[in-house]
Amino acid sequence: MASFDLRVNGTTRTVDVDPSTPILWVLRDHLQLVGTKYGCGIAQCGACTIHLNGVAVRSCQLPVSVVGQQEITTIEGLSEHGDHPLQQAWLEHDVPQCGYCQAGQIMNAAALLNNNPRPTEADIEAAMNGNICRCGTYTRIKAAIKSVVKG
Repeated sequence: MASFDLRVNGTTRTVDVDPSTPILWVLRDHLQLVGTKYGCGIAQCGACTIHLNGVAVRSCQLPVSVVGQQEITTIEGLSEHGDHPLQQAWLEHDVPQCGYCQAGQIMNAAALLNNNPRPTEADIEAAMNGNICRCGTYTRIKAAIKSVVKG
């Protein structure tokens, strides 16, 4: 066990965990931030996407010992009241079906728009490639992202 001071959603939180513990499990089990989901466990599906210093990363394979003082943003930290433009667009476009992958989808899209506020359709497709939605809502996901770009 080791003690880690993590910057999560603008607040410093201290956890005592094994250094090899994936940050996903630190967030969910130790900090009760359960919006970030466990999907595949091998960093392939995107359900566990969070931001480290604004960059979308898969948290299920990222050891807490690697995070250091980087700012972690989870879906809970994207906006205080769930009113981030992407979250609103997700509702307007009726994106979620089961909803399981949607936090990861939104976090990936938010990182895209932070780095490229005017992405082309090809940019959106490239950035979102690899975030898997078992329900197949890809068309609505793309439409929601495009509506934020236009907005």
